[in-house]
Amino acid sequence: MNHKQMKEFLKALNSIAEEKKVDKNIIIEAMEQAMAAAYKKDTGISNVKAKVDPETGDIKIHSYKTVVEEVNNPELEVSLEDARKEVDDVEIGETIIDKSLPMKDFGRVAAGTAKQIVVQRIKEAEKQSISEEFKDKEGELMVGTLSREDQNNYFVDLGRSSGILPKDQIIPGEKLEMGSSVKVYVSKLEIGPKGPFIMLSRSHYGFLKRLLEIEIPELSDGTVMLYSVAREAGSRSKIAVYTEYTNVDPIGSVIGEKGRRIANILKELKGEKIDVILYDKDPAKFIANALSPAKEVKVSIKDEAKKEALALVNEKNLSLAIGKKGQNVKLASRLTHYKIEVKNEDTVIEESTE
Repeated sequence: MNHKQMKEFLKALNSIAEEKKVDKNIIIEAMEQAMAAAYKKDTGISNVKAKVDPETGDIKIHSYKTVVEEVNNPELEVSLEDARKEVDDVEIGETIIDKSLPMKDFGRVAAGTAKQIVVQRIKEAEKQSISEEFKDKEGELMVGTLSREDQNNYFVDLGRSSGILPKDQIIPGEKLEMGSSVKVYVSKLEIGPKGPFIMLSRSHYGFLKRLLEIEIPELSDGTVMLYSVAREAGSRSKIAVYTEYTNVDPIGSVIGEKGRRIANILKELKGEKIDVILYDKDPAKFIANALSPAKEVKVSIKDEAKKEALALVNEKNLSLAIGKKGQNVKLASRLTHYKIEVKNEDTVIEESTE
């Protein structure tokens, strides 16, 4: 290979490595393996190795011999004593260069074999590289492009890989357009032989959690802590927050001045309502807070081990505490991890006096 060809070879090598985000050394190793395979196929010589100089692109072919204790085949083997005349610290089982072999133009079949080896190795290395890039993305928010859809799923282009967004995992009522940018939550990630399998969601509670962390600096820096999230996608969510800092208002931090911070999140959630609740270490107080917008809630813990609680509210607040189709109390239960029974305070008083 002349100097010009070497430069062209190196240029192509670097271009492939950059495009596929694959280590150049992996491609060089594949080239060496391919050149040796092609040489073997074309000449019938089995003990052949190739070496590519990563700086110049120069390719050299040589035969080698395996170091053995007793030589049975002089064409392929060399004794340890003779080998150490060439290389001081060589050991049995290692190989040493026998002689340089002339470069040649390979036949069509040999060249095809070489190309197949390189292409396959690059594909494997690219899959490995993509898997490395995505392996820590589970539970994270990503931005992709809607590339296509079928009856049940959207397919989201995430750059070097794509993810599946099932249609039952979008926010109810939202319309997604092909080619548009979309925020997605990685709900499941598996690394397999074909690369990463990425399952996405926009209705998962983790989607809201990550949106909050991006939009609200106090959540990402730990000034305000997010205790729990309960979500009915497209309808209503409750989030519980608290802080260890006496001079910080955790609810105000989330809502923002004139509601600007929460407004940005609501826009992404297509109008889904969010109740921001103050977490309290006292479960009774926490449950009372969680039943917002109901007020004047009196909570007693019926069974701490079974996580059961009773909430008493007056007639005025009863429907607010329960919510439409029981949604408010359901979300409060998921938020607090307590099974909450809501009763009319006035009815309970009447029953106890009878």
